[in-house]
Amino acid sequence: MNETNPPSPQAGQRQRPVDEVERMLPPGQLFTLGLQHVLVMYAGAVAVPLVIGGSLGLPKEQISYLISSDLFCCGIVTLLQCLGIGRFAGIRLPVIMSVTFAAVMPMLAIGANPDLGLTGIFGATIAAGILSTLLVPLIGRLMPLFPTVVTGVVITSIGISIMQVGIDWMAGGKGNPEYGSLRYIGTSFLVLAFILLVTRFTKGFFSNISVLLGILFGFGVAIAMGEVSLDGLNDAAWFAPIVPFAFGWPTFDPISIATLTVIMLITFIESMGMFLALGDIVGHPASRGDIVRGLRVDGIGTIIGGIFNSFPHTSFSQNIGLVSVTGVSSRWVCVMSGGILLAFGLIPKMSVLVASIPPFVLGGAGIVMFGMVLATGIRILARADYNSNRHNLYIVAISLGVGMIPTVSGHFFQHFPAALQPLFHSGILLATISSVLLNLFFNGYQPDTSHQTRPLLVGPIKPQQERS
Repeated sequence: MNETNPPSPQAGQRQRPVDEVERMLPPGQLFTLGLQHVLVMYAGAVAVPLVIGGSLGLPKEQISYLISSDLFCCGIVTLLQCLGIGRFAGIRLPVIMSVTFAAVMPMLAIGANPDLGLTGIFGATIAAGILSTLLVPLIGRLMPLFPTVVTGVVITSIGISIMQVGIDWMAGGKGNPEYGSLRYIGTSFLVLAFILLVTRFTKGFFSNISVLLGILFGFGVAIAMGEVSLDGLNDAAWFAPIVPFAFGWPTFDPISIATLTVIMLITFIESMGMFLALGDIVGHPASRGDIVRGLRVDGIGTIIGGIFNSFPHTSFSQNIGLVSVTGVSSRWVCVMSGGILLAFGLIPKMSVLVASIPPFVLGGAGIVMFGMVLATGIRILARADYNSNRHNLYIVAISLGVGMIPTVSGHFFQHFPAALQPLFHSGILLATISSVLLNLFFNGYQPDTSHQTRPLLVGPIKPQQERS
């Protein structure tokens, strides 16, 4: 009697494709890639507490505590978004969370009221977070209004809007009395050239951290130029806990709450576009459920921010470009970033050290990363049908033109009502509203189901793997 060998467990079975978003990298690579994300978003993260604290005339130690609280909250909310806890799970894509710039002007107005001050800002932040979280399911129902042509416009407008940040970095940063100095711009292009050389002539891990290597190279150049100040490093503590309501019990003012709630709804629209962009980059098209989970963490993160002495939170568009540059889609990299941000919030010395990186060092990296977001939007726009539907050209042309108004003319809407200023100063929101309305006008209501599936991809995204 002849014996037959038992079939191999893999015989006749198709090997399951690797999901790059779930790939767990070695600890050393995770830390390095996570640190790269933190360095990219750090300047933007600390800008809001610096502006709020400085405008309200807070002493230096209180401003420092605001910065530490901000970083601490960024870490918590990033972990919720990328890792999640039960019903508080976020979109679980490589997302970095930070405070939104859209709320700065309303918060300054709230803080300037002597009856409200900083506690009024925190009270409005908490209440706006609660109200916006309750409204998330309604926002999720807007997904059918984002077919390919609208999605492409939104993502392209994100790239255009944040490109302005990179350009300001190259020139030395807004408010710098030597803005546009040749040594700032020259160093930025030197960093850009370094990043391109690393990308071109290295492979694997070193190619993936080209932006981090470029920033470190630029930091060294800035030190040699005498442009790095470490003031405050010796005075900063090694450890300082972040406690809730450190500035007093929050003050709840109805008008302030309503104002920040509107701002949160505006950022929800922007976040939706960012989630769609990121899903396209990593090969996980964002479904309605994904969008709802991601926006829910935006709202919950805002509640956490108000409790722990910080401000409204949202997904950070700068880091979407970094995902595209590196090609690393693992959400565990951003989980590591969340841990690093938590540590920076609790270790003031580390915060001061990272904050000493001059903006012009980040400028060269910004052009690469933000340009990648713009390129992603253009790639999506290329999928739209312009041959049999010439109306799509009108949608793209008009919406991008409207979205560029705040970028090219900051005073265009200066005579409009003050209550509408936060809306008109967001090119992303203007482009989004314009493209949605024009698409409904020309094409009617035609739900696009292309975002309802999440294919698993093997390795980096390739053209033949893209969604049609």
